Amino acid sequence: MPLDGEDWRRFFDAFEREAWRFEAQPTYTMPKEQESVARFLRGEDKPADHNARWHDRVRAYVASGRRIGRVRVVRQPLTDYQRYQFAWGIPGNITAGEDIRVLDVTREDYGLPLSGRDWWLFDESRAAHLNFRPDGTQINREAYEGDPAPYREWKRIALEHAVPFEKYVKGLDV
Repeated sequence: MPLDGEDWRRFFDAFEREAWRFEAQPTYTMPKEQESVARFLRGEDKPADHNARWHDRVRAYVASGRRIGRVRVVRQPLTDYQRYQFAWGIPGNITAGEDIRVLDVTREDYGLPLSGRDWWLFDESRAAHLNFRPDGTQINREAYEGDPAPYREWKRIALEHAVPFEKYVKGLDV
Protein backbone atom coordinates (compact mmCIF):
# COMPACT_ATOMS: atom_id res chain seq x y z
CA MET A 1 0.00 0.00 0.00
CA PRO A 2 1.53 3.36 -1.04
CA LEU A 3 2.10 5.90 1.72
CA ASP A 4 2.12 9.51 0.53
CA GLY A 5 1.60 12.82 2.27
CA GLU A 6 -0.82 12.64 5.16
CA ASP A 7 -1.19 8.84 4.78
CA TRP A 8 2.54 8.55 5.56
CA ARG A 9 2.29 10.94 8.51
CA ARG A 10 -0.67 9.03 10.01
CA PHE A 11 1.03 5.65 9.45
CA PHE A 12 4.24 6.92 11.05
CA ASP A 13 2.66 8.72 14.00
CA ALA A 14 0.53 5.69 14.94
CA PHE A 15 3.44 3.92 16.66
CA GLU A 16 2.92 3.38 20.38
CA ARG A 17 6.36 2.41 21.71
CA GLU A 18 9.15 2.61 19.12
CA ALA A 19 9.90 3.77 15.58
CA TRP A 20 13.19 2.45 14.24
CA ARG A 21 14.88 3.07 10.88
CA PHE A 22 17.39 1.09 8.87
CA GLU A 23 19.13 3.83 6.86
CA ALA A 24 21.42 2.38 4.18
CA GLN A 25 21.61 4.78 1.22
CA PRO A 26 25.06 6.33 0.70
CA THR A 27 23.39 9.51 -0.61
CA TYR A 28 19.91 10.98 -0.42
CA THR A 29 18.87 13.51 -3.04
CA MET A 30 15.92 15.01 -1.23
CA PRO A 31 14.84 18.28 -2.88
CA LYS A 32 14.34 20.03 0.48
CA GLU A 33 17.91 19.23 1.54
CA GLN A 34 19.82 20.21 -1.59
CA GLU A 35 20.54 23.80 -0.54
CA SER A 36 21.65 22.68 2.95
CA VAL A 37 24.01 20.09 1.48
CA ALA A 38 25.44 22.69 -0.90
CA ARG A 39 25.96 25.14 1.99
CA PHE A 40 27.73 22.44 4.01
CA LEU A 41 30.00 21.57 1.08
CA ARG A 42 30.86 25.27 0.64
CA GLY A 43 31.95 25.34 4.29
CA GLU A 44 29.19 27.65 5.47
CA ASP A 45 27.82 27.59 9.01
CA LYS A 46 24.84 25.42 9.83
CA PRO A 47 21.64 27.47 10.23
CA ALA A 48 20.34 27.53 13.81
CA ASP A 49 16.98 26.12 12.70
CA HIS A 50 18.45 23.26 10.65
CA ASN A 51 16.07 20.26 10.73
CA ALA A 52 13.92 21.99 13.40
CA ARG A 53 10.62 20.39 12.30
CA TRP A 54 12.06 16.87 12.71
CA HIS A 55 13.60 17.80 16.05
CA ASP A 56 10.21 19.05 17.27
CA ARG A 57 8.60 15.77 16.23
CA VAL A 58 11.31 13.68 17.94
CA ARG A 59 10.99 15.70 21.15
CA ALA A 60 7.21 15.19 21.10
CA TYR A 61 7.58 11.42 20.61
CA VAL A 62 10.07 11.20 23.48
CA ALA A 63 7.94 13.42 25.73
CA SER A 64 5.01 11.04 25.15
CA GLY A 65 7.13 8.09 26.31
CA ARG A 66 7.92 6.73 22.86
CA ARG A 67 11.39 5.87 21.52
CA ILE A 68 12.83 6.68 18.13
CA GLY A 69 16.09 5.46 16.69
CA ARG A 70 18.01 4.29 13.69
CA VAL A 71 21.13 2.59 12.49
CA ARG A 72 22.99 4.53 9.81
CA VAL A 73 24.89 2.17 7.48
CA VAL A 74 28.17 3.51 6.04
CA ARG A 75 31.12 2.38 3.95
CA GLN A 76 34.47 4.13 4.04
CA PRO A 77 35.20 6.60 2.68
CA LEU A 78 32.07 8.51 3.69
CA THR A 79 30.14 10.18 0.88
CA ASP A 80 29.72 13.96 0.88
CA TYR A 81 26.12 13.39 1.95
CA GLN A 82 27.16 11.20 4.88
CA ARG A 83 29.70 13.83 5.96
CA TYR A 84 26.85 16.37 5.83
CA GLN A 85 24.63 14.08 7.92
CA PHE A 86 27.39 13.47 10.45
CA ALA A 87 28.14 17.19 10.83
CA TRP A 88 24.76 18.89 10.41
CA GLY A 89 22.03 16.26 10.79
CA ILE A 90 22.72 13.51 13.25
CA PRO A 91 24.03 15.55 16.22
CA GLY A 92 20.83 17.62 16.35
CA ASN A 93 18.67 14.52 16.00
CA ILE A 94 20.47 12.96 18.96
CA THR A 95 20.06 16.12 21.04
CA ALA A 96 16.33 16.01 20.26
CA GLY A 97 16.18 12.47 21.66
CA GLU A 98 16.82 10.08 18.79
CA ASP A 99 19.10 7.07 19.40
CA ILE A 100 21.40 6.91 16.38
CA ARG A 101 24.04 4.26 15.84
CA VAL A 102 26.44 3.64 12.96
CA LEU A 103 27.09 0.33 11.25
CA ASP A 104 30.23 0.37 9.11
CA VAL A 105 29.93 -2.30 6.41
CA THR A 106 33.23 -1.50 4.71
CA ARG A 107 34.58 -4.98 5.41
CA GLU A 108 31.44 -7.03 6.14
CA ASP A 109 27.74 -6.69 5.31
CA TYR A 110 26.54 -8.88 8.23
CA GLY A 111 23.91 -10.50 6.00
CA LEU A 112 21.77 -7.36 5.93
CA PRO A 113 19.72 -6.16 2.94
CA LEU A 114 21.81 -3.28 1.63
CA SER A 115 20.43 -2.55 -1.83
CA GLY A 116 18.00 0.19 -2.80
CA ARG A 117 15.73 0.24 0.23
CA ASP A 118 15.59 1.75 3.66
CA TRP A 119 12.81 0.86 6.04
CA TRP A 120 11.10 1.78 9.27
CA LEU A 121 9.91 -0.76 11.82
CA PHE A 122 7.15 0.39 14.16
CA ASP A 123 6.48 -1.37 17.47
CA GLU A 124 8.24 -4.48 16.12
CA SER A 125 5.03 -5.24 14.20
CA ARG A 126 4.63 -2.88 11.22
CA ALA A 127 7.19 -2.08 8.55
CA ALA A 128 7.34 0.53 5.82
CA HIS A 129 9.69 0.45 2.84
CA LEU A 130 11.41 3.57 1.55
CA ASN A 131 12.41 2.85 -2.05
CA PHE A 132 15.20 4.76 -3.84
CA ARG A 133 16.81 5.13 -7.23
CA PRO A 134 20.57 4.50 -7.41
CA ASP A 135 21.22 8.27 -7.18
CA GLY A 136 19.43 8.46 -3.81
CA THR A 137 16.17 9.94 -5.07
CA GLN A 138 13.24 8.50 -3.19
CA ILE A 139 10.77 6.73 -5.47
CA ASN A 140 8.06 6.04 -2.91
CA ARG A 141 7.09 4.75 0.53
CA GLU A 142 4.90 1.73 1.03
CA ALA A 143 3.45 -0.22 3.92
CA TYR A 144 4.88 -3.72 4.06
CA GLU A 145 2.01 -6.17 4.39
CA GLY A 146 3.99 -9.36 5.09
CA ASP A 147 5.53 -10.98 8.14
CA PRO A 148 7.65 -8.44 10.08
CA ALA A 149 9.91 -11.19 11.53
CA PRO A 150 12.77 -10.62 9.01
CA TYR A 151 12.78 -6.91 9.89
CA ARG A 152 13.01 -7.68 13.60
CA GLU A 153 15.95 -10.00 12.88
CA TRP A 154 17.71 -7.45 10.63
CA LYS A 155 17.20 -4.83 13.35
CA ARG A 156 18.71 -7.19 15.93
CA ILE A 157 21.74 -7.85 13.70
CA ALA A 158 22.22 -4.15 12.90
CA LEU A 159 22.05 -3.15 16.57
CA GLU A 160 24.39 -5.97 17.58
CA HIS A 161 27.13 -4.69 15.25
CA ALA A 162 26.47 -0.93 15.28
CA VAL A 163 28.11 1.51 17.65
CA PRO A 164 26.73 4.73 19.13
CA PHE A 165 27.24 7.68 16.78
CA GLU A 166 29.48 9.56 19.22
CA LYS A 167 31.78 6.56 19.57
CA TYR A 168 31.98 6.05 15.79
CA VAL A 169 32.88 9.65 14.95
CA LYS A 170 35.48 9.97 17.67
CA GLY A 171 38.68 10.45 15.74
CA LEU A 172 37.03 10.64 12.28
CA ASP A 173 37.73 13.68 10.15
CA VAL A 174 34.19 14.24 8.87
